Amino acid sequence: MKRLSSPAGTMPTRREALGLLGAGVALFGAGITRPAFAQGDDVLTEALVLRDPDAPATGNLDGDINIVEWFDYNCPYCRKIAPEIQQVVQDDGKVRLVLKDWPILGDVSRYAARVALAAKYQDKYLPAHEAMIGVSSKLTEPRIRELVAGAGIDMDRLNRDLTSNAKAIDTILARNHDQAVAFGFKGTPSFIVGKFRVPGILTMAEFEMVIADARKAKKSN
Repeated sequence: MKRLSSPAGTMPTRREALGLLGAGVALFGAGITRPAFAQGDDVLTEALVLRDPDAPATGNLDGDINIVEWFDYNCPYCRKIAPEIQQVVQDDGKVRLVLKDWPILGDVSRYAARVALAAKYQDKYLPAHEAMIGVSSKLTEPRIRELVAGAGIDMDRLNRDLTSNAKAIDTILARNHDQAVAFGFKGTPSFIVGKFRVPGILTMAEFEMVIADARKAKKSN
């Protein structure tokens, strides 16, 4: 895990991550202490966390369980786990994956997130996302532009959208950040599965187990 406070970072053990789930860390309701957000208390509503219309989503958009991921394009752990999450989502068939850009590793990370969200205006968020999350080397601004151009993004349109939609893009990034901080996430990647918090990396088998537990919890409510 890449940490919010330190570029070096440390990664929590899978035992610690699963321990949080085993204790039933509910996300919504009385269990959450809500700080004073810049955008208001409604930043932590289920609608904005799980089904924010401005947050890109993939997988089964009508799925019964949401996985929400906060990630940074320059986070090596985010890159490492990306294909495994996609495989879990594909194999399950009933999971909706919500992607929350959380650029905490510097200016280049923020530029990458803004580029991806600007590509959304030409319905190309996912190609831009996959191009940047799929590389193994650290990103730079020229490399970002090279990658997204290679993914079929209209660069002239992208430049216009980066400018004309700057306020909307920055609002999404601010909301993603407020949510992550409110949930106590310390770095990337961090996840919500159903209504449970997973602050770190899991294996495919562990994700499958957590999804099953989330379905059980949903049925019991």
